[in-house]
Amino acid sequence: MGVPLRMKFSIGSYLVRQKLLGRRKYPLVMMLEPILACNLECAGCGKIQYPVEVLKKRLSPEECWASAEECGAPVVSVAGGEPLAHAEIDRIVSGLIERGKYVYLCTNAILLEKNLHRFQPSPNLIFSVHLDGLEKTHDRMVCREGVFRTAVSAIKLAKARGFCVMTNTTVFEGEDAGEFREFFEYAKELGVDGMMISPGYAYEKAPGKNIFLKRERTRSWFREALRGWRKKGWPFNHSTFYLDFLEGRRNYDCTAWGNPLRNVFGWQKPCYLMADAGYAGTYRELLESTRWEEYGHASGNPKCANCMVHVGFEPSAVDDTFAHPVEALKSALGRGGGYPGGPDAKVPAPESGSGGAERGVETVTAG
Repeated sequence: MGVPLRMKFSIGSYLVRQKLLGRRKYPLVMMLEPILACNLECAGCGKIQYPVEVLKKRLSPEECWASAEECGAPVVSVAGGEPLAHAEIDRIVSGLIERGKYVYLCTNAILLEKNLHRFQPSPNLIFSVHLDGLEKTHDRMVCREGVFRTAVSAIKLAKARGFCVMTNTTVFEGEDAGEFREFFEYAKELGVDGMMISPGYAYEKAPGKNIFLKRERTRSWFREALRGWRKKGWPFNHSTFYLDFLEGRRNYDCTAWGNPLRNVFGWQKPCYLMADAGYAGTYRELLESTRWEEYGHASGNPKCANCMVHVGFEPSAVDDTFAHPVEALKSALGRGGGYPGGPDAKVPAPESGSGGAERGVETVTAG
């Protein structure tokens, strides 16, 4: 089961409505963390360094559904923590699907095989399995041996039972681009329906302090790792403009409101990666009370200086894709040239209040 065309059409229709309504800030993917507790302590994760009383907190299915309806994004990415550790995760997912949402259930897959019976294959459900490279690299990054094999076994079983399955990969400093090219080929042969990839964000509380890529290093690494990816047929579940951005062929600032986060504390301000401004009680409050001009690469905020993570920049690339469909098609075919003068060329300023992409193109998937 590949990513259904109706999902792409639904997202495209949603984008058309936002444009016709004149909205410059709108959500594309809602990030939902109904639980922060996890059964791993990964080196690059800053999500689980909370006191025990916080890790015991859970969002109820009703809270999750209400938040999704309030936000209005067509896609909900259910993460954590480890969402399969939530006792009612099956109810949360089925309720979101009943409300017409497309759901990415992000998991390290340790609990996937024994919980697979709780879910039904659906064109609205995608299992997004965390794999940070081939076996030795992945197990090193999750700080536990055997997790890669467990995840691959779960992927094979889920595919055999008719589920849509993708991989979700985070890249850190010191990784070999050549190995990841082998990983992309491996995942393709494994039969996954898509692959998502992003550089890691330098969480202040992450156990590993020197493993995060700087901006120029990100560009050079991805130029090598993604070289010739179209001809290879690697099924990346990204707009091609976002992949161009990672390679330094396009220049964007982030649109953090495009992938807002709802967790056990509320709506996180300003984004999925930082809670510098606290939490909002509603999505509307998040939009209206966050000082967006203080965040993003152009703001000069040091915490944003090296960020190129998909949750902030994929919405920018998607918006750009939608605005320039012909150029997007050229990009998809490998004929797009990006910005004249390269990644450091001056980019026209966005319209007031948009904070998003300045140029762009392609069809939308989400992740």
